[in-house]
Amino acid sequence: MRIVLASNNKGKLRELGDLLENHSIELIPQGELDIPEAEEDGLSFVENAILKARHACSLSGFPAIADDSGLEVDALKGAPGIHSARYAGVHGDDTANNHKLLEALRNVPNEDRTARFQCVMIFMRHAKDPTPMVCQGSWEGRILREPRGENGFGYDPLFWVPDENATAAELASAVKNAQSHRGKALHKLMRRLTEHG
Repeated sequence: MRIVLASNNKGKLRELGDLLENHSIELIPQGELDIPEAEEDGLSFVENAILKARHACSLSGFPAIADDSGLEVDALKGAPGIHSARYAGVHGDDTANNHKLLEALRNVPNEDRTARFQCVMIFMRHAKDPTPMVCQGSWEGRILREPRGENGFGYDPLFWVPDENATAAELASAVKNAQSHRGKALHKLMRRLTEHG
């Protein structure tokens, strides 16, 4: 099955490629088809993921997988949420986003720095698909006071995973993919795709 991946994010492309390597799916990044990023003007992860999947389907003619994901910090009432990638103003500036997050949490005690990564993953058969598959995964953790680790992307260096005694950026990719919000959502999606043939 050939499916367009509605993302140009190199970190996401790498993670999803790793997660799908044992499935009989050829994942085509939308950039290879000269499909630009969709405008993400939805008010939720679900809306943004559907916008991205529909955009990729309509411009490629193929089925599409899209995800929208982000970090919810309890002390910030769920921020940065759907604005995670552009929290500091420029889309995808991980350093600036992490710096802004640390500033926002400067006076928040360690025990109140709970957070989770959320991911909503969508599969659409075509641009007018009235029943897209919607799968969701979350990953609980806490925000550290300084970054640690060189792996991953986004907020991974600040996201402490208690069960692993490490940040997401210190985990080997196989360990991260087994536990992460994106890994959980994609696992559910693959199971449903397999069941539906």
